[in-house]
Amino acid sequence: MPQTADLIVENASILTMDPDTPRADAIAIRGSEIVAVGERASVSEFKGRGTRVVDAAGGSVVPGFVESHMHLFGGAAELEHLQLGGVHGFDALSKAIRDYAAARPEAKMLQAQGGDYTILSAEERVTRHHLDAILPDRPFAMAAPDHHTMWANTKALEMAGLLNGRELGPGNEIVVGEDGLASGELREGEAFGPVVELAGESRVRLGLSTGGEPDPAPSAAERAADRAIMRRGLEWCARHGITSIQNMDGNLYQLELLSEIEAEGGLLCRAQIPFHYKNFMTVDMLEKASMMAERYRSEWLSSGMVKVFMDGVLDSWTAVMVEPYADRPDWVGEPLFTEEHFNAFAIEADRRGLQIAVHAIGDGAVRSVLDGYEAARKKNGKRDSRHRIEHIEVITETDIPRLVDLGVLASMQPPHPPGSMGLPLEPTVSRIGRKRWPLSYAWRTLKNAGARIVFASDWPVSPIDPIAGMQAAMVRKPWAETDPDQSFSLHEALASYTVEGAYAGFMERRKGTLKAGYLADLVILSGDLEKTDPQQLHTVRPVTTVCGGKVTYQA
Repeated sequence: MPQTADLIVENASILTMDPDTPRADAIAIRGSEIVAVGERASVSEFKGRGTRVVDAAGGSVVPGFVESHMHLFGGAAELEHLQLGGVHGFDALSKAIRDYAAARPEAKMLQAQGGDYTILSAEERVTRHHLDAILPDRPFAMAAPDHHTMWANTKALEMAGLLNGRELGPGNEIVVGEDGLASGELREGEAFGPVVELAGESRVRLGLSTGGEPDPAPSAAERAADRAIMRRGLEWCARHGITSIQNMDGNLYQLELLSEIEAEGGLLCRAQIPFHYKNFMTVDMLEKASMMAERYRSEWLSSGMVKVFMDGVLDSWTAVMVEPYADRPDWVGEPLFTEEHFNAFAIEADRRGLQIAVHAIGDGAVRSVLDGYEAARKKNGKRDSRHRIEHIEVITETDIPRLVDLGVLASMQPPHPPGSMGLPLEPTVSRIGRKRWPLSYAWRTLKNAGARIVFASDWPVSPIDPIAGMQAAMVRKPWAETDPDQSFSLHEALASYTVEGAYAGFMERRKGTLKAGYLADLVILSGDLEKTDPQQLHTVRPVTTVCGGKVTYQA
């Protein structure tokens, strides 16, 4: 007789993602692993006196979602900020900001997230003067959904020392108004970093802004406060059925905080934290990345990845294009790395056996990253590197076979295309230009060419919900009738949030599939995904999340 299980889920519609046994109606867990998946009768043999039995009531059970591109520390902190998603027009913006400010009279800096580029109108861009008319006497700034642009009022600009501008590095800009002073629009992190620091959240942003460590070292109270922020983020992930995180900013401090949370028994998700390599660094600094990879390499907490930004975003013209922007014919964007620097970095990181993940949105940036990966392979030889490109919002036809031949993972975000999940079409589609639409956010085209597609949210840039992301991938429509259909089926979208995410983390033999001997990471859902209209998929919610055999969320 088999050993008894700790937990059995039955009366379920299980999508295992295992091609040998794609469906089942019961699953048994003992300790941290799955011991049986199959028909209810056979799985019942593992039932004992101490077995907890959960009736899934016919709902889907799927592998725990792998959130393959997110920002845990910053996203968790932003849960406390004003959320402007769905707010349009000056009057609505004014009411939202004033109500938020009135409820926080002691806040030294007020921040908002999700302010659309067209929040006032399709023609009028936000300036400090608009924000001054709403809140003149307290520092305030709001971020665009993509987190690459912020708008600040005059008070915040003055306190941050930005009103008269300052010299910045490539790809960053303090937009100047006709009066010679900052207009209030701040493009990229170097420009708006001083404003964010006014809120006292500099440690939260270090993994993104500098990749460095807190200096001075946080006090015990500050460290405890930072752990509390991280815990809030982990709880938010578990609530949405997420069992694994591949973070896309990082430093040693984040790993230490998560290690402390793990020691306290509070690590609700498996987490991978990268070393963030910035353009002011030299390749010898990758020794720290190697140290992080060596020190943290468990199934719960790991590193081994290096994150890089090659460009910015389309809406602020900071993404790098091969040909000029359709609405700015004299500009292709400015890369954050020179060819020589990036290639040298890629060669050295690859030589060290590190995985590389590069933010590249424009087709020019994508090409530069592929050039670097090609240089690394030529210098170091071919290996199972699983290097990644994050976003790939535009690509050229000639670079698609290069990406496939190099084995580069396409890490893409279903909530990002204009028109998806409430995002407006403008100004993005006009920035891209009609000629480039067929190869914009081209998941299906890349998949059909042989690329592995990894889906994620880029939280807090987009809502974290994987089910909403799956819906976005399934119901996506072309911008023009002549454009190719880039949508995914339910099973393809689910695979990109599970199987492909596990593969991206070199863990496909341990998770991403519900199979005996694999880690017990799964989510029980409130309904049957296969019987739900794709337009209503978001109504199916996680009921129970299990990670490593432990219930991490219960509705």
